[in-house]
Parts: sequence; C-alpha cells; structure tokens
Amino acid sequence: MAASLVLWLSRADSQQEPQTTAPQNPYLMGSEGYYKGPRGLTSYQPIAIDQPFAARMAADEAAKPAIERDHQAMLEERYDLGDHPAQGVTMEHGKPLQEGVRVKLPPGVTWEQLGTMTPEAIREQGLWPKGFLPLPHPFHHTGGQVFPHEEIDAIKTQDGRDLTRFDIDFDLPERFLPAFPPAMYLTSRPDLGDVSQGKLVSITNFFEMFNGVLTPRQLEGLRLLLTPFPEQQFNATEDRKSATPCLGVACFDCHSNGHQNGAVHLAPDNRPEWFRHRVGTVSLRGVNIQRLFGSQRALKTVEDFTEFEQRTAYFDGDIVTATKKGVNPLERGSQVDFMADFEEMLDFPPAPKLDLFGKLDPAKATPAEMRGQEVFFGKGQCASCHQPPYYTDNLMHDLHTERFFKPDMINYAAEVGDGNVKTFPLRGIKDNPPYLHDQRLLTLDDSVEFFNLVLGDKLSAQEKQDLVAFMRAL
Repeated sequence: MAASLVLWLSRADSQQEPQTTAPQNPYLMGSEGYYKGPRGLTSYQPIAIDQPFAARMAADEAAKPAIERDHQAMLEERYDLGDHPAQGVTMEHGKPLQEGVRVKLPPGVTWEQLGTMTPEAIREQGLWPKGFLPLPHPFHHTGGQVFPHEEIDAIKTQDGRDLTRFDIDFDLPERFLPAFPPAMYLTSRPDLGDVSQGKLVSITNFFEMFNGVLTPRQLEGLRLLLTPFPEQQFNATEDRKSATPCLGVACFDCHSNGHQNGAVHLAPDNRPEWFRHRVGTVSLRGVNIQRLFGSQRALKTVEDFTEFEQRTAYFDGDIVTATKKGVNPLERGSQVDFMADFEEMLDFPPAPKLDLFGKLDPAKATPAEMRGQEVFFGKGQCASCHQPPYYTDNLMHDLHTERFFKPDMINYAAEVGDGNVKTFPLRGIKDNPPYLHDQRLLTLDDSVEFFNLVLGDKLSAQEKQDLVAFMRAL
C-alpha cells in the first residue's frame, strides 16, 4: 500500500506538487478540539507536461495492477461482494436484485448490539463498520470519470468511441449496478412505456428512435446530451487517460438513457485531492420535481446542473486545465435550455402499487409492504426527509456521520464526515443501486442498517425486512 501511494504521488499528473514520500495522516487535534487537515500545496493541476505521452501511459499501465490490488483488498475487507439475488423480485429487464446486508461487521459485534450503543461508544471502540465509511474512488489520487464495462462496450459498438481508461478500471461488480441499458420513461408519453425499447440511446440511433415523438427543440436537446465533448481524462492532449486522442464524453455516457449506469467521479468542489468525495452518477429520472441538483453542491436548477457539468465537473473543477483540454461553453439561452427541456421530461418508472398520493394501495400491497410503510412513516423516521409522493423534501441534510468514527486516510481518501447531502428521491429506488451519494451502500438492506444507526431507530429484524419490502414497491 505505501509503495503504491509513493508512486501515485510522484507521477507527473498529480494534482499536487510532486512528492517523494507518502503523506502522513493529516488529522491532528487542534486547540479548538477539531480534527484539522493540511492545506494543499497547490489548487491547480500541472498544465505543461514534461513527459512524452507514451512514457506516461507506460508508467500508468505499470502502476495499475498494484493500485487495483489495494483497492480490491479494501472492498473485500468492507463488503460481501458475492452473488446473492433476491427471490421473487427483480430490477428492470428481469435483472436480479441483490439482497442482504453486504457491509461486514467488526469482529465480535452484531447489528443488534450496535443498535443499542451510542455514537460516542461506537467511535471510541472503533466499531463503526468500514463499509459505512466514505468509499474511495477506484483511483482517488487521480480521480476522474470511470465507466463500467457494459457502458464501454456498448458505446464502442454503437458510436466507435472507447471510454476505456488505461490507468484504472471501474471497481464495483456489475451485479450491484442498475439494469443495462436502463429503461427510459417520458412524462409526455406514458403510453409508450420504455421509449428506448431496451436499447442504449446514443448519437447514432436517437433520431430514428425519437423522430415523431419529440419536438424539434427536444430533439436538439437530446442530441446535445448525446454529443461527446472534451473531459479531463478523455480529450486530445498529452495528459489524457485514453490510449488514442478522444472527442470526449457525453452527458448520457454516465446518465445512460437518462438514468445512470454506475459511472463514478470525484466531486470537484474541494482541495487538496484527498478531501474530495467520490460521487456516483445520479439518476435524471424525475428531475422535473426536484429543486436541488448535484449530490452535494445544491445547484438550484437543472440548467445550472447541465452547465456546471461541462464547464466544471468535466475538468475536476480546474478552469485552467479546462481551457487547455477544450472546455465546451454551452450557450445558456438555447443549448442549455434545450438540454434541460429534455431532461425534465424524464419520468420515474411505473409503481403500480402506489395510489395518487404516493402511498400503498392496500388492495395491491402485501402485508410486509404495508408494515414497512408504517415503519417508514413512523419509527424509522424516513419520511422526515423522504416525503411522498416522490419521497424527497428537496432539501440538504448533514447526517453528522463523523460522530461514529475517528478520521483516517484510506487509499488516499480522507475518511471524514459527509457534510450536507441532498435528499435523493426514493421513487424507483429498487432500480437505482448502489446507494448514498458515494455508492458505499450496495443494497437496500445495507441502507436500512446504515440509517438505523445514524438515526438511532433501534428497529427489530422484522421491521428492517418490512422496510426493505416497502422501498422495493416505490
């Protein structure tokens, strides 16, 4: 682990000045009683690269096995990554839904015992499950967009672009990701059902699929969402992470069919690098009912979100390197507006067991689902933030998870609290794994255990099972 970290820090594409030794644990107790980290050496990434591309690529490829070995060891220490599909329930297209608590417990303790302990006791005894800690990016030191293999293969076949990174691969097993390609539902045409007809919508097929369904304005918005533009790792410069010069990535390379495929990034809103959070791709389903956008940045409109992604998130928040690599300054009044028009047509999947108020119809729901709904609106305190009919309050909340563990550095990621995170809609949650903003919760069962501790609910085993059953019906 230490040797790999030294190599990462000394590479020319570091976002900090080159170092020759691994950083010490940055968390020191200050006089005010708070843990404080160091300031970064620089906010900017190197612009002029002093190595030939071939040498940089060779160094990255040589370092990749050790980086992935360390990251995989961390995942296996935290989770049961086995294939344990739920019985009698699937995601879209019949994909098996993984069930069970996958976060591993510390030795000698049960979930029931943890549920009776105070946050202070869990923290002091080091009993916070490691799978509940912030999840590092597959290569936290470099960050950037990393795509699952299904998306890479489909785009390569359909559009001829290669979204493979030679320095790192996506980390979570495909079984924990949404069905691919996701279904696409439109608020304007519910009669069409899955308007994508089981296909991945891309720049090479969208016109044939949507001509006659969308207005010219909406078609143009969809075209722009499917058009690749330069991005930090995928561009034409010598410090890219694709083997050949690349046109870039498209919005729907991550938000496949307006949903998500599991693609991961680092939030661009912090420095130094290790204080940045891993962020999984959020679904765009139901953005028309949302009032906050971006997992942590509280962007106020979908237009802000659309413009922010290409101007800032695509380049890790570095406006200087964005100029070098080819930032695409979308025009607000037409391009951004057209893209937002289409995004706001994306609908949640059907939920046949819900009534017009977003609650279960007793004539259609099972006894377990009805009991779970009672827990959701009662003892579980879930509805304090997740309010029907779409199960969001459109606000930001800080869960203060730092109550439960001491700060640490793991795989170059600062394990600290999460700060304010927006309330994600729970409509269609069954088809939207993994969970929480950084994908640390692999199943709904994990999510229930996490919030049972964070909220101090003290749920019984039966109440937890019923709560999962209810959320699957949303």
